[in-house]
Amino acid sequence: MNDCNWPGNDALMRAYHDEEWGKPLHDDRKLFEFMVMDAFQAGLSWRTILYKRENFRRAFDNFEVKKIALYDEAKIQSLMQDASIIRNQTKIRATIINAQAFLRVLEEFGTFDRYIWQFTNGEAIINHPTCNAEIPPKTAESDAMSKDLLSRGFMFVGSTICYSFMQAAGMVNDHLEGCRFK
Repeated sequence: MNDCNWPGNDALMRAYHDEEWGKPLHDDRKLFEFMVMDAFQAGLSWRTILYKRENFRRAFDNFEVKKIALYDEAKIQSLMQDASIIRNQTKIRATIINAQAFLRVLEEFGTFDRYIWQFTNGEAIINHPTCNAEIPPKTAESDAMSKDLLSRGFMFVGSTICYSFMQAAGMVNDHLEGCRFK
């Protein structure tokens, strides 16, 4: 989702780019949603995930972390039968583990927002790429985030996934120069 002028006439992708991607996000529920969606996106196109977003919201109780942390085997099997989402058992189980780790972070820091934004010193990193080739797949900040999240028990939080999350949550602004949403 790095190009302001992607080919095609995809209203959902354009709305996501124009209204959400790269805008600083500080709502814990939405931060968890973005973390889950980026984990499910691993190995798939963002378009695939975005088109299933409402299904994910329904299936995962609108990303209410306390509910997800309590999912049991019956709920996992129910999700595995839900053809409207990505039925990857490892990613579904990781979502539950991540919800539990997320709650531990809340206990320690008060908010996930306070915890996660420390990796950019509380400020969005504004880059000035002129083309997609100038946007890295990961950075020192995403490496540090990944390492810390993994040490706290999170899954599917490699540095590349973390960088994608940072872009989505507006911790990093990689809109191309000339994009009206820069």
